[in-house]
Amino acid sequence: MKVAIAQLNYHIGHFENNFKKIESAIADALRAKADIILFGELAVCGYPPRDFLEFDDFIDKCDEVIEKIKPLTTNIAVVIGSPSKNPELEGKDLFNSAYFIAQGEILGIAHKALLPTYDIFDEYRYFEPCKTFNTVTYKNKKIALTICEDIWNIGNENPLYPICPMDSLIKENPDFILNLSASPFSYKQAEERKGIVKANTLRYGVPMFYANHVGAQTEIIFDGGSLAANSKGEIVAELPYFEECIEIIDSEEIDSLINIEQSMSSIERIHLGLVTGIKQYFQKLGFQKAVLGLSGGIDSALVLALAVEALGKDNVLSVLMPSQYSSDHSVDDSIAMCENLKSPYKIIPIEEMYHSVEANLKPHFEEKTLDVTEENIQARLRGMSLMALSNKLGYILLNTTNKSEAAVGYGTLYGDMCGGLSVIGDLYKGQVYDLARHINRNGEIIPGNILTKAPSAELRPDQKDSDSLPDYDQLDAVLMHYIEERLGPKEIIALGFDEALVNRVLRLVNMSEWKRHQMAPVLRVSPKAFGMGRRMPIVAKYLG
Repeated sequence: MKVAIAQLNYHIGHFENNFKKIESAIADALRAKADIILFGELAVCGYPPRDFLEFDDFIDKCDEVIEKIKPLTTNIAVVIGSPSKNPELEGKDLFNSAYFIAQGEILGIAHKALLPTYDIFDEYRYFEPCKTFNTVTYKNKKIALTICEDIWNIGNENPLYPICPMDSLIKENPDFILNLSASPFSYKQAEERKGIVKANTLRYGVPMFYANHVGAQTEIIFDGGSLAANSKGEIVAELPYFEECIEIIDSEEIDSLINIEQSMSSIERIHLGLVTGIKQYFQKLGFQKAVLGLSGGIDSALVLALAVEALGKDNVLSVLMPSQYSSDHSVDDSIAMCENLKSPYKIIPIEEMYHSVEANLKPHFEEKTLDVTEENIQARLRGMSLMALSNKLGYILLNTTNKSEAAVGYGTLYGDMCGGLSVIGDLYKGQVYDLARHINRNGEIIPGNILTKAPSAELRPDQKDSDSLPDYDQLDAVLMHYIEERLGPKEIIALGFDEALVNRVLRLVNMSEWKRHQMAPVLRVSPKAFGMGRRMPIVAKYLG
């Protein structure tokens, strides 16, 4: 039996667009004489639909798409994800479902049993978990339908869940497994995903076809990488990453296919993921042009390079806003980079604006000495200028703050933290440099001086980031243990870190939660990004 895996880029709530993609993919699969076409989890409406699921009209539109798919299944079976209504009064109103449609009828519906509620997931908020499991029979083949997380509790080894759906389904001796997924991207996810698929096929001794989404939905990026694995636990098909495509695999031949897996470095994945995230954010919102502040530092330079790659050189406007504290090389390096990319820029000095604001406020400052207030005024003047251009020209402002600085509050709210999208807010400073060097791998895009000079906000004479922060290699290491690994202070100190350093960093992280709460959406590339995946109280006392 020929199974077509459809790896598509859906748009949440854009039912017409999603159906056109689905219809086109079905037509392609029919031309290739596929017997079944497999789509992703909640493909009809896009993932994650979140509180749209609470609107009856939204669910009705999902049902309408299912009805439109039925006439397309005369000569092919369609397996597709969509919410479905729970007929029972008890429990949640909806199931997260996989529809098996053939000959114009729904031959079976499987509901998702394992509903993740960790990190970015909140499915139990909306869906009732399935408690009964049955295969679907089609063309004399028994097929086990599973949805994403349902294959992630192999043999009840995952303590989050009390059941293992495949342990029940395997009792019916299925010929193969179909899995409809919406597996969000992180730089670790591809290996974990392949490991889970391999482990399932080895445990149950049957092949698996796994369809994932591609594209991005606000901060969540989907990398594709859909899979087919034979009963020996070998990956025999791995669809391209960050591309829409359809691939057909014959279930009768799958065990004889050659083991093949793609290799891609984590920094290359992050690069492609961020470009995808920028591109999709603009396309799905209907915007074309971006603006950003270009300071001559590594962060804004990296964001400019990524934005030009995603949107095109003519669609990204860089704004240089030197002050009395800006070095000549900051302006020169910024101009050099814009010229490397052939991308437009403006120079809007802020010194005169700063002196005007300072003069107006000075009588009200009660003769207090210069401090961070004056530094923040400069940052906010830059933010104001960028937002003014954004409003007047209709551009989206890209935020250039990295994860290390956001973590410890090294940024100015309503200043350099302005923006509609945080491009590198999930990259630690060390990763920023790694990605910048990767972008320069085939020739200089980011000027060498930007890569080698000491980081500085340039808000006071001879300022360096190291004046206010620990060295970034130490800072990043402590942050990684605390944020990604959720280790407390005693555990981090036990790893050999200085106690004063650890307590200082963790205190800064927790004190800055109120700032991060007001950040732009952060493109997620790690397993623990700021935003919806890390939900911390603002008013709290716990140091760890």
